[in-house]
Amino acid sequence: MKKDSLEFLISLLHTPSPSSLEMEIQKKWIDYVKPFADEIRTDHAGNAIAIVNQDADFHLMLAGHCDEIAFVVNRIDDHGYVFVEKMGGINTKAAIGMKVEIIGESGILPGVIGVNAQHHGGMKDDFNVEDLFIDCGAQSREEVTRTIQIGDLVVYRRKSELLMDRYISGRGLDNRTGAFIVAEVVKQLKEKKVNIGLYAVSTVNEETNMGGAYFAAAGLHPDCAIACDVTFATDYPSVDKRKHGDVKLEGGPVLAKGAPINRKMNQWLEEAAKRLSINLQYELTPRATGTDADKMRFTGKGVPISLVSLPLRYMHSPVETASLKDIEEEIALLVELITFLNGTESLNPLE
Repeated sequence: MKKDSLEFLISLLHTPSPSSLEMEIQKKWIDYVKPFADEIRTDHAGNAIAIVNQDADFHLMLAGHCDEIAFVVNRIDDHGYVFVEKMGGINTKAAIGMKVEIIGESGILPGVIGVNAQHHGGMKDDFNVEDLFIDCGAQSREEVTRTIQIGDLVVYRRKSELLMDRYISGRGLDNRTGAFIVAEVVKQLKEKKVNIGLYAVSTVNEETNMGGAYFAAAGLHPDCAIACDVTFATDYPSVDKRKHGDVKLEGGPVLAKGAPINRKMNQWLEEAAKRLSINLQYELTPRATGTDADKMRFTGKGVPISLVSLPLRYMHSPVETASLKDIEEEIALLVELITFLNGTESLNPLE
């Protein structure tokens, strides 16, 4: 991966973007893609939109969400301990002993998630989010509320890092890698001839309600849409591949197959992969994808969708891990698809 691209990816990963508080990361995304887009838009949901070839008759929407899972403050006790609720599907067990940052209106309050010493019995096996507490070093509620209040968001204090110069690991790769991939597609298209229109969107709120994707697709009226998200890698110990499928890092981008997916679009993606000699992997989404693709599909007159995912280890933990090679191959695949289409293709699976 080129140095400037990797630096941008790491910059995104180091920018707190819990669902509902994506403004800072969206500004960085806009600044990066602006030189390569014909137009930049935002909307009332907080989506960031880069437009290429606006006047084309046929438009594809490419969406990757920029929000990450988090905790939200729901109580501060008299001694200054902070208690939380989930903001998205955060893994409670992975939180024990982690460093955190509470994002207040007037600044960042660092803290640690306390853990009962093993000498005192340790953590109970069935603990849940109500059992977690954050120690900020305060001695009273008043000390804490000088900086934070109920409803403020909490993220892990965790910097990303490269593993063997092959993988990248950190918090929130789900799905700031998707927003990064969408931005890189826009960047690479600058040097290409494009016959269709592209709405490249960094969406918000996927981890909580997928409202950003709905706002974007409802406002843009694309002819078709591709969600760029992550999916579960199963190439590490303790995962049952018979139950969860066989998806591995460096195995290539993952296409979804199931009732929501437009077969023509998957065919185009498979043909693009073949032209580039890129290996593809597959996952099953029989009823719904569980991603932004579902909300985009049910906007306007209906939007044909596909889902292209990045294999990810340790989903919804502070050490999510993905392959730089897979990221680059997904970008190349999407660029090849977009530059190959001429806008006259039929999305109707009966034609």
